[in-house]
Amino acid sequence: MITISNNKPFLKLLQEIRSRVIRICVVIIIIILMCMTLGVTVINFYGYPILILYPNAFNSVSVQTISQIRDDLLPHDVDLVQVTPGQAFAAQMYVSIVIGIVSSLPVIIGELFAFLNPALSHYEKKIIKRIIIPVIALFVLGCLFSYFIVIPYTLDFLYNYGQSMDVISFFEVTPFIIFVTNLLIIFGFAYQLPIVMWTVTKTKFVRPDFWKKNLSYMLIIVIIVGAIITPDGSGITMWFVVGPMMLLYFIGMSIIKIDSKIFKS
Repeated sequence: MITISNNKPFLKLLQEIRSRVIRICVVIIIIILMCMTLGVTVINFYGYPILILYPNAFNSVSVQTISQIRDDLLPHDVDLVQVTPGQAFAAQMYVSIVIGIVSSLPVIIGELFAFLNPALSHYEKKIIKRIIIPVIALFVLGCLFSYFIVIPYTLDFLYNYGQSMDVISFFEVTPFIIFVTNLLIIFGFAYQLPIVMWTVTKTKFVRPDFWKKNLSYMLIIVIIVGAIITPDGSGITMWFVVGPMMLLYFIGMSIIKIDSKIFKS
């Protein structure tokens, strides 16, 4: 029979996981509530712009974010509509949750690293510390590319396609917001390809020349993924995914090649 004393390390581990999860959830919930109930404005204080938060549930951060997305991405003469009660509130909640999770990533990463830290070797800790900043930078770069290039072109194409059939276009607010945020997240994670390649190679799961030998297979995989995640049938939007992904693939190969030479020397 297993005694209680033998279970103490396991119980201690569960308590640590519980406390870290609670801290993460508290931070996410606080940010979500702030996005749902507080608005943000900019005031001029002696020539310096200062962000001010103020209580306003009807013009909150999430509402302002949706309005900005609408102004930046929707084609002209296209409006967002609410076809069922509560749809606008659902979109607002969805945006708040996304902002809450993304804004909490430093806390999530910090808690995860603190939990795994005792079990990691010095070499593994060194790898993790080296990739944190590149991971964040590539994620932001992928989101920006999606926001300013891919999404506007895709929406414009879909709108013009409807116009060619004399169809009046109205976008429902909740599906529109989900569509935009999903593409942002997809591109943000897709741009992690060089980091994934470098990490897999660095952990000696594959050899450095693996990526060059399998270049043709990678091209096929990227084309398939691009066709899946782009919603229009033009075939052009797909290359907005394939082109950058292949460029990132070559960048990853270059980084691995340079790193392997430095390691050998």
